[in-house]
Amino acid sequence: MDTLTGNPAFARAAIAATIARRDRRPLLRFITCGSVDDGKSTLIGRLLHETQLIADDEARRLAADSRRHGTQGDAIDYALLVDGLDAEREQGITIDVAHRYFGSGRRQFIVADCPGHEQYTRNMATGASTADLAIVLVDARKGLTAQTRRHSHIVALLGIRQVVLAVNKMDLRDYDEAVFRAIEADYRVLADQIGIASVHAIPLSALAGENLVTRSTRMPWYEGPALLDVLEEAPAADEQVEGSFRLPVQWVCRPDAGFRGYAGTLSAGEVRPGDAVQVLPSGRRSRVERIVTADGDLAVARAGQAVTLTLSDEVDVARGDVLAAASAPPALADRFAADLVWMDEEPLAVGRAAWLKLGTRTLPARVHSIRHRIEVLDGSAVAADTLGFNGIGRVELVLDEAIAIEPYARHRALGAFVLIDRISHATLGAGMVREIAPRTVDVRRQALAFDRSERARRLGQRPGCLWFTGLSGAGKSTLAARVERRLADLGLHSYALDGDNLRHGINRDLGFSAADRAENVRRIAEVARLMVDAGLVVLVSCISPTREGRAAARALFEPGEFHEIHVDTPLAVAEARDPKGLYAKARAGALPGFTGIDAPYEAPES
Repeated sequence: MDTLTGNPAFARAAIAATIARRDRRPLLRFITCGSVDDGKSTLIGRLLHETQLIADDEARRLAADSRRHGTQGDAIDYALLVDGLDAEREQGITIDVAHRYFGSGRRQFIVADCPGHEQYTRNMATGASTADLAIVLVDARKGLTAQTRRHSHIVALLGIRQVVLAVNKMDLRDYDEAVFRAIEADYRVLADQIGIASVHAIPLSALAGENLVTRSTRMPWYEGPALLDVLEEAPAADEQVEGSFRLPVQWVCRPDAGFRGYAGTLSAGEVRPGDAVQVLPSGRRSRVERIVTADGDLAVARAGQAVTLTLSDEVDVARGDVLAAASAPPALADRFAADLVWMDEEPLAVGRAAWLKLGTRTLPARVHSIRHRIEVLDGSAVAADTLGFNGIGRVELVLDEAIAIEPYARHRALGAFVLIDRISHATLGAGMVREIAPRTVDVRRQALAFDRSERARRLGQRPGCLWFTGLSGAGKSTLAARVERRLADLGLHSYALDGDNLRHGINRDLGFSAADRAENVRRIAEVARLMVDAGLVVLVSCISPTREGRAAARALFEPGEFHEIHVDTPLAVAEARDPKGLYAKARAGALPGFTGIDAPYEAPES
């Protein structure tokens, strides 16, 4: 009698053991990217089919969908397994990032099929942010395109160290070796330019299944492995991480008064009980007491493992802090240079403020300079003062405070970041740290003799900032002056900051470019914040034409201290007043970028 059928208990144990072994298969996250119609969705669908991971009901639905939406006549259109959105099926392009989970006998996979159309580059960057490997597809008929180069730049920016160059649709070029070799040579030149060290080139036909799971007999001149073999052998990110111990704190765990643990995933190195650690950015030191997991305490934890650490001392640790090896901590920096892909339709300009999310930390940041823009067609650096939609460039960012940070080439978790709009919370860009400027002098905030609450109490008033915004000639300064006079009559202490007056002193080095205007607003806001700290009511008169700039100013103040006042004068009325003759100069072309004429004014939304 067959052992399994004759012994149900043994059969259940054998099945459970098989499932457990499969669950322990290493995981690889990878993306497919490239231009529109290079065959990314077809490749994934065919790969699922060849690994026999399509259920019977799904296969029947696929056959029906292929007849209704497919592009292969009566044949199965494997791309429909991945192109799940109706809009994608109607247009024949991938818009969203579709994730599929599958496995082979040796490994588990999560694949993100990224959109090829330039309009959806933001989605592609999202899919690439957690990938260990990228499959860059190239149509054998077209060779490298601008989008191939753009996606490859993003892959490099996000630190994906392994690329598979899949030269697809070889069946449409009669499986010609010369075609493949020419595309491979072109791509290796690009890879060298952008710093991709590992490229494995494979000629294939996703539609016909050639070189996907097994070696193709139609391309005997190719002696390398099939695509699935490469995926099964590729090291995952947690297998690649080296270096000293790092753990970005994701959560402070306090289930009761007797336990305080710091949860997160080791992003580098390993740690054991008794190891000396440093908390950053505070610099406090302690030792690891326990390594706690759901399955019990560990004697050692390594990169890629999610754990909770307890420390032997009562130290202040919060979400966003980093626990690091005391013998080799990362640098603290509030300024760094980075390669950035800009994903917002409004161009990036110097002075742009945003939230920066790096690891588990989110804090205010500002673009200090744009060093150059990268031309995706040839990889050259071009001087630029803005970055447009999908533009890639080297920028310098300044943070409100120093944090633990490392170049991406050394440490992925502390070197990759995204920029987030402070108002809409939309993703503006993604980048990787290239150079950091560590603090050589401790410039932490010093305790003052009086805090703001005591100053306000002594002055007998509640401090705040009244921010008057509107077009030139709207009446901001006139109204602010009358309000200041009224406050003085009430016995309140106030001070007026006029945008024009400040350009004679603290802002005399600034012009009227978009970047200089943004810096003008930032400096005025910083001065106003100091005056509010001193207990005063500050009245600011400043055009401040962008909502984003005013939101950045508001973020400097405590809740309830910043009051935005829109002096809503129609353009025709302001221009008719024209007390300084600026509108006339702007109409004559002598003042380019003048607000209200050839530069927009964004009125407050409420």
